[in-house]
Amino acid sequence: MYSALSKSSQLLARGPAFSTSTMVQSPISRITVIGGGQMGSGIAQVAATHKHEVTLVDVNQEALDRGKSYMAKSLKRVAKKKFAEDEAAQSRFVDEIMGRVSLSTKPQEAVSRADLVIEAIVENIKVKQDLFAQLSKAAPQEAILASNTSSLPIGKIAELLDEQRKQRFIGLHFFNPVPQMKLVEVVRTKEVEQDVVDSAVAWVKAIGKAPAVCKDTPGFIVNRLLLPYMMESIRLLERDVASAQDIDTAMKLGAGYPMGPFELCDYVGLDTIKFIVDGWHKDGEGLKGNPLFTSSKKLDELVKQGRLGVKSGRGFYDY
Repeated sequence: MYSALSKSSQLLARGPAFSTSTMVQSPISRITVIGGGQMGSGIAQVAATHKHEVTLVDVNQEALDRGKSYMAKSLKRVAKKKFAEDEAAQSRFVDEIMGRVSLSTKPQEAVSRADLVIEAIVENIKVKQDLFAQLSKAAPQEAILASNTSSLPIGKIAELLDEQRKQRFIGLHFFNPVPQMKLVEVVRTKEVEQDVVDSAVAWVKAIGKAPAVCKDTPGFIVNRLLLPYMMESIRLLERDVASAQDIDTAMKLGAGYPMGPFELCDYVGLDTIKFIVDGWHKDGEGLKGNPLFTSSKKLDELVKQGRLGVKSGRGFYDY
């Protein structure tokens, strides 16, 4: 799933922009990012851009090379805008930032000097638990451990850790694409110490992002609000209240949204929506059995047919 829903939040954004004109200082300087996909490489890029020493970790060199390629392409786009008429300056800009990023296939070695470790791997609770159980043996005791999960409980990810580690474990949910999206949800568990939350908030501000602190609850803030909106839209369609096109038109012109709910569903991926909704309805803390997250016959049928949205060429609409 990998924060696909989070990516869609940029399309609903309205209101005053967050200003990063005054950056906050943070004592965190050495970052290790586990996972070299688009999310992990994006986090690494932003941290390196703000002069942090970054180590990007993945399972093999091929995955690391892909992550490095993501960063280089993204930075080149930034450089072209920043230094439109100066190719030499563009190259210096990219090389300077990339020079702060090291690559590694050895996670325990990579976290041994880290101030902050951010996990951005597959959305599988057991895989994440096992990873942090390994990392906790090698990371400094004062290091902050964080997960970038978009849907899994932060406290459950930290379940195998000792109490001291749990007190320094937090959620840092970035939004995709990381270099462009300003928001980071800072997710606090019941065990985490306040100074860790404060340090995480200060670091998020120091890299030019806007923190939103919330409790460890399913969907955190953005996805918790976004899912019911999309599911209620599908139920309107199922009850034949209006067509998908008319519902989309109504929300774009009546509520000022840049995309309608069905366009948004197709963009996110219908399989992703079903995965999250079914999980919350079955086992979500405080959401189990909640009718807001009851399975949708229409959604189930489309997923079964392989109509997953934009990525498959067909969803509620054809592409």
